[in-house]
Amino acid sequence: MLVDTIQDARNHVNQALLLLSSHDDSDHFKTGAEVNKLMDAVMLQLTRARNRLTTPASLTLPELATSGLMKMFSPHAGDVMVNFYINLSKLCLTVYQLHTMPPNTTKNFKPAGSSVLHNPGAMFELNNNRFQVSHVHKVECVVPWLNGTLVFFTISLQLCQQLKDKISVFSSFWNYRPF
Repeated sequence: MLVDTIQDARNHVNQALLLLSSHDDSDHFKTGAEVNKLMDAVMLQLTRARNRLTTPASLTLPELATSGLMKMFSPHAGDVMVNFYINLSKLCLTVYQLHTMPPNTTKNFKPAGSSVLHNPGAMFELNNNRFQVSHVHKVECVVPWLNGTLVFFTISLQLCQQLKDKISVFSSFWNYRPF
């Protein structure tokens, strides 16, 4: 998941670069609208890349329990689940300690929904077994290059918007015809 997040962000940046490099020196834009259309497409890819790094995926506990992250435990640790994710410029590790609930527990059983961080007391069912989160341990580590990356995304988006604003000014000037 962590690698997928970074790879997805990189793929969006590659898409933006592909959009920009698809126009060579012999290609000439005929209207400001063409430039704005290209900038909108580039900005969309840059925004998607930035969002992949700033917004962790919300998962249900069963999704987390069946994710690739759990494959690192061999043999499978039935009472522990982990989640690695990126949140802004931090790498986060959350460890969930689970308590197996008796099979006949139906009273007050409320499965938890999707979340980035599940609290103690959250419940879920997997393979006809019911579990409750008994403890949550979270560790965060600042990753400096992530912060720099987010700054560059912001600067890139600002530059694209400035280009669009300038094109709009020139387009309105070209379209102005005094009577």
